[in-house]
Amino acid sequence: MDHGRVQLEPCWLLSVKPYSETSLLIEAFSERHGRMGLIAKGARSPKSRNRALLQALRPLLLSWTQRGELAALTGVEANGPPPELAGERLFYGWYLNELLLRLLHRQDPHPDAYKAYEEALAALTGPEAEFALRLFEKRLLADIGYGLELDDDIDPTLRYAYGEQEGFQASPRGHCSGRALIALRDGQPAGEGDWRVELRRLMRELVRRQLGGRELETAKLLRQLRRQ
Repeated sequence: MDHGRVQLEPCWLLSVKPYSETSLLIEAFSERHGRMGLIAKGARSPKSRNRALLQALRPLLLSWTQRGELAALTGVEANGPPPELAGERLFYGWYLNELLLRLLHRQDPHPDAYKAYEEALAALTGPEAEFALRLFEKRLLADIGYGLELDDDIDPTLRYAYGEQEGFQASPRGHCSGRALIALRDGQPAGEGDWRVELRRLMRELVRRQLGGRELETAKLLRQLRRQ
C-alpha cells in the first residue's frame, strides 16, 4: 500500500526506538493510514529540532514519504498537549500502545480503533481509568474481528463462563459475574465490588488468545509494580 507523500497527518506516537547511529524508528497511529513505521533521520542528534517532540503518547502532525513498509519522516509539529499521566496511569497508556503495536498490521487503517484509542487516553486521567482499558480492549478486539456477543438478557445475579464457540453461558463455576458483563456491554461502571477484577482477568485471557498465548510486557510490569 503506497501512500506517496503525506502532509501534516494527525498521529499519536506509539513507540520510539534507536535506528542506526543517528536516527529513530517511530511507530505512529493515524486515523486514515493506521499504524505507520517511520524513520526519523538524524533525530538522535543533539542538534535535532524534532528530538523533544518525538516521544510516545504525544499527539503530533507528521509528514512523510512512503516507499515500501517504512516511510521517511519529513516533518513534525505538535498537535496539542500530551495527556497528563503518571504512575500507574502512565503504564495504562503504554499498555494501550503495546496492544495496538501487537494486534494491528502496518498501513492498515482502523478508524474505529483510532477513535477508541483517543477516548481511552482521555479517560485515563479520570476516576475510571482501569475500566477505560477494558472498554478499549473490547472495542479493539471487535475492530479486528473478534467481537464479544454480550446479549441483552444477561442476568446480573448469575455467573458466566466463556467459550470461543459458545460465547458466554451461565454457569455456577463461571469466572465472570453477569454484573461485570453488563458493565462491559453498556460501558457503565457497576459500582463497588469485584467486577473490575473479573473483567481484568477475562479481557487478559481474550487478548492473550489473540497473541498466541503470549502476554504483553506492560501488563507484566504493571503487576510487578502493584506487588511492590
